[in-house]
Amino acid sequence: MQTLTTIADLRARLATERANGKRIALVPTMGNLHQGHLRLVEAAVGNADFVVASIFVNPLQFGPNEDLERYPRTLAEDQAQLQAFGCNLLFAPSEAEVYPQGREGQTFVEVPGISDLYCGASRPGHFRGVTTIVNKLFNLIQPDVAVFGCKDYQQLHVIRRMVDDLSMPVELIGVGTERADNGLALSSRNGYLTEDELAIAPVLYSTLRDLRSALKGGSTDHALLIDHAQQHLERAGFMRDYIHILRRADMLPATANDRKLVIIAAAYLGAARLIDNIEVDL
Repeated sequence: MQTLTTIADLRARLATERANGKRIALVPTMGNLHQGHLRLVEAAVGNADFVVASIFVNPLQFGPNEDLERYPRTLAEDQAQLQAFGCNLLFAPSEAEVYPQGREGQTFVEVPGISDLYCGASRPGHFRGVTTIVNKLFNLIQPDVAVFGCKDYQQLHVIRRMVDDLSMPVELIGVGTERADNGLALSSRNGYLTEDELAIAPVLYSTLRDLRSALKGGSTDHALLIDHAQQHLERAGFMRDYIHILRRADMLPATANDRKLVIIAAAYLGAARLIDNIEVDL
């Protein structure tokens, strides 16, 4: 596996692969890879001839009081894992390479509406940063297919909207959430949890499973269900952010008549903000 750090070298290498008729896949990451990321690489290998992963801790998707500076950076370990799972090329640029005009001078790409809800409300500007960097990576790499994890459910929805609205010729593949044996969704930010908090963290997913069971059992008072779920999380030691029961099609609040739902949640546990989701078919 080759690692490149400049746009010029990246384009030159990909031009050769494209000229040879290779179908190119992209797996965008911020590094500190875990098994969930590697499942994305496996999916990319199964859907393309040449797999590119990117590692870039994107400052534009971090708020002023978030964990940009302490976000784990583990390039050597990440390179070894990517190579073992069949990645062909790693693009690991500097911030100056990606944003030569600086953070304030960068042109932004933004999906209206949905970007301001849920995680977007808790983290203003977050999705504008996400869509800007994903758009730039799509322009640089011009992948035939791009692979994202479904743990970041809203993020994938926002990216799908961007691709549809801007008529981008990229096939998007969503890969199911990778979980520990106790149900905890794998995340780079799980490393912020203490040993005691790691024992508590699976309660987030079990709470979503209980909500799904209640909905399947015929409960239709979504506000009451959410309130009970929030109280349960707080008793376990979480600090609430949000829980929402939404329609999968547009990620807007579900009604009693909707049948294809997703429950999304975010909650704080110690120094970590955890997110998770679960789909519900009624």
